[in-house]
Amino acid sequence: MLYKKTNGWKNISSEKMEEIFAMGEEYKKVLDLGKTEREFVELATSFAKECGFVDARLKTYLVPGDKIYYLNRHKNIVLAVIGKEDILKGINYIVSHIDSPRLDLKQNPLYEEFELAYMKTHYYGGIKKYQWASIPLALHGVVVLSNGEKVKVSIGEHEGDPVFTVPDILPHLDRKVQGDRTAREVIKGEELQIIVGSIPTTIEDKEIKDLVKYNILEKLNKIYGMTEEDFISAELELVPSQKAKDVGLDRSMIGAYGQDDRICAYTSLRAILDIHEVPERTIVCFLADKEETGSDGATGLQSEFIDYFTSDMIYKVKGNYSDLYLKEVFWNSKALSSDVNAGIDPIFKSVHDSQNAPQLGYGVVIVKYTGSGGKYSTNDADAEYVGEIRKMLNDNNILWQTGMLGKVDEGGGGTVAKYLSKKGINTIDIGPALLAMHSPFEISSKLDVFETYRAYKAFYKGQKQEEKKYIPKSNKIYL
Repeated sequence: MLYKKTNGWKNISSEKMEEIFAMGEEYKKVLDLGKTEREFVELATSFAKECGFVDARLKTYLVPGDKIYYLNRHKNIVLAVIGKEDILKGINYIVSHIDSPRLDLKQNPLYEEFELAYMKTHYYGGIKKYQWASIPLALHGVVVLSNGEKVKVSIGEHEGDPVFTVPDILPHLDRKVQGDRTAREVIKGEELQIIVGSIPTTIEDKEIKDLVKYNILEKLNKIYGMTEEDFISAELELVPSQKAKDVGLDRSMIGAYGQDDRICAYTSLRAILDIHEVPERTIVCFLADKEETGSDGATGLQSEFIDYFTSDMIYKVKGNYSDLYLKEVFWNSKALSSDVNAGIDPIFKSVHDSQNAPQLGYGVVIVKYTGSGGKYSTNDADAEYVGEIRKMLNDNNILWQTGMLGKVDEGGGGTVAKYLSKKGINTIDIGPALLAMHSPFEISSKLDVFETYRAYKAFYKGQKQEEKKYIPKSNKIYL
C-alpha cells in the first residue's frame, strides 16, 4: 500500500486532547521565558538541576544512570544520561539549535537627529526585513561594564515596560523612497533602526550637544550602571515583545517568535528530562547556537565542543581515553538533527511539491535530505537509517510524515545535520512543520509539538515502551 499521510486530529480522544493542550500551555511558557539563546540555556539549566542533572565538572567518573550537563559560554548546554551499554558502541544524540533570527544592536548604536534618539542594529540570520518594522520589540541581553561586572538587560517583556520599534514610512510618502523597491529591499538593513527616546536632558551644559541622547545614557547609567563605551562589550538583541498565543478558533495552533528552533529544543529537552529509567545507550540532548548564521564560532556546531564533552564522557566512563575511542564512538552513534521544516500553506502552495510537502497537524516530519538544488550542502541519510527511524516511529504509534523544503529549484536551506554526519554519526533531520518560518510570529500545531516530543523520547529509549500518560510539568519543571 502506498504510504499516505493522515490528519492526526481525526482520531484524537478527549483524554489525549487534554494531554496535547497541556503540553501546549507549558511550551508557550517556555517560549516566553527563553527568547534568546542565553535565556534558554539558563532556563534549561534550571530544569536540568531540578530533575537531578549535575555539572559534569563535579564528576570524576561516570556510571550507568548518571545524569550530567555541560555548559559552553552560556549559549550551549548539553544534557546526558549514561546508558547501560558500552559507550564505545555509540551515543544517541538529539541536536537542536536555540538561536533565532533577530536584530542585534551594533557596537556603537546610539545617536540623535532631529531631537530623536535612535539605535542602529545589524540583523542576525535570514529575515524578511520588512516584517521587523512597525512592531513592538523588546531588548534582551547582557552588558559587561568597565569594571568587569556583567549586567542582564530585559526591557519590554513586563506589564508597564516600554517597548521599541523600527518606524516605517507612511504610505502617503513612500512612492519614490520605497515604491519601486523589491520585497527584500522594502526595508534595507541600515534602515532597521529603533527609536529609543525624545526627551532632552535637564542638565545645562554647553558641551553636551545631543541632549536627548544624553538623557538616554543617563537612564541606562541609572538602571544598569552603563556608560556609552559599555555598548562595545554588550550582547543586546531585539526580539518581538508579544507573548506566545493560541491561534485559531479551535486553539489548535501556537503563534510565537522563535519556534525555529525552540520547538525542537523544548521537545528534546523535555524528552530527556522525562527519561527516568537507565537507558540502554548513552543519550545526549545538545542545544546549540549559531545555526542561523552557519554554525560558526565557539558555540556553533562546527566548533569542537561536541568532541570535548564526548571525550570527557568517554574518559570518565572508561577510565582512559584515546582519539580512536572518540572516532569509534562517533562512528557507532546515531543522531537526530532536530529542526523544523516548511509546512505547506494554501496561499503559497506553488513553492512546494505537494506530494512531498509536510502539513500542520500531520505529525513529526522525516527529512531525508535538506540543502538546495542538486542536494548541495546537505546530509543525505542512508536508506538503512531512514528505515530504522521509520520502524521506531511506527512501533511506537507516533504520527509522522515525510517532507522537504520546497520544490527542487525553488530555494532551500540547511541544518546542523551535515556537521554531525561529517564526524561519521548516522544522522537524519526530524522535527515539526511550521508556517511563516523566520517571521516574528511563526505558527505550529499543538499536535505536532506533542508527537515530536514522543518521537524524541522514543529515540532516547531506543525500543518500544509502554505508553504512559503525559503529566503536565507545571509543578515539576517549576515554570
